[in-house]
Formats: sequence, structure tokens, C-alpha cells
Amino acid sequence: MSNKKLPHSHGEDEKITLIREQLNHVEDFQIVSEVFKQLGDTTRVRIFWLLCHCEECVLNISAMLAMSSPAVSHHLRPLKSSGLIVSRRAGKEVYYRAADNEQSRLLHQMIEQVMEITCVME
Repeated sequence: MSNKKLPHSHGEDEKITLIREQLNHVEDFQIVSEVFKQLGDTTRVRIFWLLCHCEECVLNISAMLAMSSPAVSHHLRPLKSSGLIVSRRAGKEVYYRAADNEQSRLLHQMIEQVMEITCVME
């Protein structure tokens, strides 16, 4: 973005300069967009929320959500590739859980807070 003056000055030129610098980091916003895109699907939000509370295999996730195993696997792939969940293998079984990172914790908190707000409003 250019450093041209804005059409309207509100006396916050220093703050605006910092904001413009941050807006130039388009790749950072792209990462955020990709993470939120993963949670743009109700089923993925449900799976992610479940895996924030317990570690489960595909068969158990399928049973809890009343979905087929292939459908659950389809949703697990992008969650895993985005770093929101992790897996571990125990013999032939693969177990999934929310990743132990700040991103997953924040998204989990956000989901729970939004659910609490919307449930109270109903």
C-alpha cells in the first residue's frame, strides 16, 4: 500500500502508518483466512470441538456424529493439514486430537464462547 495521505485526517497518522505496514503482510492474512476456512463447515467445527475434549479414532467420531467413516476422514484431512488437529498411530488404529498450540486453543475458546452466547440468546 502506498504512503499517500488518507482523504480524511483524524489525527492518528502514526497509528495509520503502523496499520498500513501490517496490511502489507497479505500472506499473514491468507494464513488466518485458511484457518477460518477450515471452520466454515459445521461438521468440521463439530469434529474440531470434539477433538478438543478427547482423543478419538475415526470409527468413534463417525458413531458420535452419525456419519460414515469416509465422510469423517474427508473432514479430518484439512483440519490436520491446517495444523488444528494431530494424529498418532497405535497399531492399526489412528487417534486424533486437537493440536497443542495457541491457534487451536484460541479457536476452541472462540467456539465455546460463541456457543454460550448463542445458546443464552435462544
